Amino acid sequence: MLSCIERDVKDFYNVEKPLQFFNFISIAASLTGQLLNYSSISRDTGIDVKTAQTWMGILERSGLVYLLRPYSPNITKRIIKTPKMYFLDTGLCAYLTKWLTPESLMNGAMSGAILETYAVGEILKSYFHSGVEPAMWLYRDANQNEVDIVLEQNGILYPIEIKKSMNPSIGDCKAFNELHKLQKKVGLGAILCLKPGRMAISREAVSIPVWEI
Repeated sequence: MLSCIERDVKDFYNVEKPLQFFNFISIAASLTGQLLNYSSISRDTGIDVKTAQTWMGILERSGLVYLLRPYSPNITKRIIKTPKMYFLDTGLCAYLTKWLTPESLMNGAMSGAILETYAVGEILKSYFHSGVEPAMWLYRDANQNEVDIVLEQNGILYPIEIKKSMNPSIGDCKAFNELHKLQKKVGLGAILCLKPGRMAISREAVSIPVWEI
């Protein structure tokens, strides 16, 4: 996989510092599931912010990362807020971040981020395989209320939270109520988790095993 990336970078993107670029890829992998901070990435990689933005664009166009942008009722505002960055190849992500065993992936510091990344990637695939542009967003407000994923279909918002837990609770979906402030209809929400089988959490949300998506 890395050799394919190296070939594409040389053939199509004319990156002048390939070793630094691959260090950049590793750092991006370690930050999967986090809000994108170009200043932090540029500092860790030893490049300027403009180069970090250019290289992140390369990863996005190559399909290695996906930028999940915050939802806003005004579509023109969705692209100016801080997105979350997901490194979509979870196998390569684990390799680059040195989480190489099932045990470390289950119990290590990045286990929650890897699970969230996997879930986001699988939902994206369902759109791509249907030939549909993803109507998929992050919700985050000034009070730090956050919903991992908001799907929009026919004017209805469907909130999704991703939890590395076998015992999801109503507290895990409390931020779903914040979506009503957007003055749109809010549909049934879901908590993607490790609990076997589906279960009603409340009248507004159900838990779904993450492997069912």
